[in-house]
Amino acid sequence: ILFEPFFDLYVNQIKLAGGTPVFVPLTFVPYNDGDDDDDEITGGTWILEPEKLESAVSSKTRAIILNSPHNPTGKVFTLSEMKTIAKNVEKAGPQCVVISDEVYKYIVHSPPEEEDDDIDGLASSARGHVHFASLPNMWDRTITVSSAGKTFSATGWQVGWCIAPSHLISPIHQLLPYVQFCASTVIQEALARTLPRADEPYEGYDSYYEYLNSTYRRKRDLLGRALTAAGFAIQDYDATPGGGFFIFARITPELRAAIPAERLEAPFARNPAAPGGVARLDWALCQWMAEEKGVLCIPSSPFFSTERALEGASDEFIRVAFCKEDETIERAATALMGLKGTAAEECHDDEMDAAVVADGEVVLNGSD
Repeated sequence: ILFEPFFDLYVNQIKLAGGTPVFVPLTFVPYNDGDDDDDEITGGTWILEPEKLESAVSSKTRAIILNSPHNPTGKVFTLSEMKTIAKNVEKAGPQCVVISDEVYKYIVHSPPEEEDDDIDGLASSARGHVHFASLPNMWDRTITVSSAGKTFSATGWQVGWCIAPSHLISPIHQLLPYVQFCASTVIQEALARTLPRADEPYEGYDSYYEYLNSTYRRKRDLLGRALTAAGFAIQDYDATPGGGFFIFARITPELRAAIPAERLEAPFARNPAAPGGVARLDWALCQWMAEEKGVLCIPSSPFFSTERALEGASDEFIRVAFCKEDETIERAATALMGLKGTAAEECHDDEMDAAVVADGEVVLNGSD
């Protein structure tokens, strides 16, 4: 079972393992939902509706993939949602496990306000993050995945780790030689030395992890102001918890109107790389921005099932990464101002006064 939208590589990884992906759509709730008099396009919150998961789970369910913080939306699954998942794991039967992808656990830049009583007795590596395996009866049924690449901003290392009971780890040991053979010994040694040091004071912070979170929070806000000024609707991080290093930005009617009409028609609309070979709004905007504005983002349709993408579920969103140098974000901010003729002053603050549009492309599509 995959919660949709999902990290796009999951689908074919499941198929390579002989599985069948079953999609459970998360529900996007705009901040002005229910206000019939407000036509403004806003950001919002992605939620898991229990009945949608319950209807998808069966005795055939072998695994549920939980990714929190979530790629691509930045969603932090609530404790209530995780309890719903745990209940359905038990409902499915003893064959069902959870693969808990927690690679962004140290980047919960907008933590949920859980009461201490709610999380009492549950394990956490960082403020705002709860390990799914620590929920009652879930240790024996959970594989927890972590990544050095995300935590230490070195995705090229391609090294991480799994934590699980021996009966779940043993098959991974057997499979690994046929997939990777082995991780680099040098990189493993570097990680082993780095992990204990990360708990020590760093750059004026109590630990490296606090420094990492503060850095990404600043980069998030820098990019978020630019996206808002350019006409996108984004998540309000004071209202909605968030983690990871992506903003799932919503396309407003003003931005849609800025796209040249021919970009939504043939031949541009025919693209073999797009789901179903059809480049819809999200794809058209990203391609136009890349070719005409020099800013590279990712359309949201690859994060949805082909069926849902063709129905239009992904039309309004694009994924934008802020795991970039400040200079790159500043250049992107300046380029974004040209999308609908917005004055650059709207998003610039003291940090961005020196922003300069440089020749070439600004890549904001992230590492994965």
